Amino acid sequence: MQNQANNPIRIGIVGYGNLGRGVEAAVALNPDLVLAGIYTRRAPGQLKPLQAGTPVFHMDDLLGHRGQIDVLVLCGGSKDDLPEQSPALAAQFNIVDSFDTHARIPEHFAAVDAAAQAGKTTALISAGWDPGMFSINRVLGEALLPDGATYTFWGKGLSQGHSDAIRRVPGVAGGVQYTIPVPEAIEAVRSGSRPQLSTRQKHLRECYVVLQDGADAQAVRQTIVGMPHYFDEYDTTVNFISAEELARDHGTMPHGGFVIRSGATSAGINQVVEYRLQLDSNPEFTASVLVAYARAVHRMAQWGMHGAKTVFDVAPGWISPKTPAQLRQEAL
Repeated sequence: MQNQANNPIRIGIVGYGNLGRGVEAAVALNPDLVLAGIYTRRAPGQLKPLQAGTPVFHMDDLLGHRGQIDVLVLCGGSKDDLPEQSPALAAQFNIVDSFDTHARIPEHFAAVDAAAQAGKTTALISAGWDPGMFSINRVLGEALLPDGATYTFWGKGLSQGHSDAIRRVPGVAGGVQYTIPVPEAIEAVRSGSRPQLSTRQKHLRECYVVLQDGADAQAVRQTIVGMPHYFDEYDTTVNFISAEELARDHGTMPHGGFVIRSGATSAGINQVVEYRLQLDSNPEFTASVLVAYARAVHRMAQWGMHGAKTVFDVAPGWISPKTPAQLRQEAL
């Protein structure tokens, strides 16, 4: 393995919105990583990185920097950016992305895998907290308690992916979306009764939207509530507000949720396992996960483990900066 103390892993950031800024902050907290550059479709001079002196380049410069970057962290949206960027860049670079449209992960994996296998790169898709950390805990719960049921609740919190999706609706000038668990559903699951809950029974979706001048509010509302994979299976409320209200009341990005596995280990013996996240900043935590997995991607690439990967393919020790010996002594 590369001596990371003397040769820090060089990270490139593709896209510099909330998630990209979170990645920049996360890299600064990890001494074995260094930020090689930020790549943007905007004019580089328009960006103001958190750290003075951080190099900013146009996306057109990226291919010319092969050999100067160990892992690219892709920070675009799952609806339009990552389906194109991830396969294109995986053909040339090791990458990590946060593609979070659950229903389309298999086809995204296949597209990225074909590109990474051809380019002999390592490309980890769908990292973050869900998909990502919640995914791992779903698999653990099912493996440990085979006679049981798994429940995932999100929120209350602001969803980056869903907010990005509503902002791309024609007629929308700005907006955010909150996912809200139904309290009665959580209580039923924690009781160990293993209720059967529909998607609609578990969560509500609440949108706050700023309309463009002249936009048809009813058309925007119908487009949002009927959007496949995002809103069509939920009770969704669309609230139209001013740009001032959006800035004043919806500027922070809290989120969180639960993964609960309820199962029996013998007759009459029920076990409930719960993993919870409570996040002040959704993008900063997602970025922290991406950065940890970028470390694993670099290691896997050095070991010749090419192609597309998910969090299921990564041993927990590979995302840690500590050596196996340190982990055995301090964490086992």
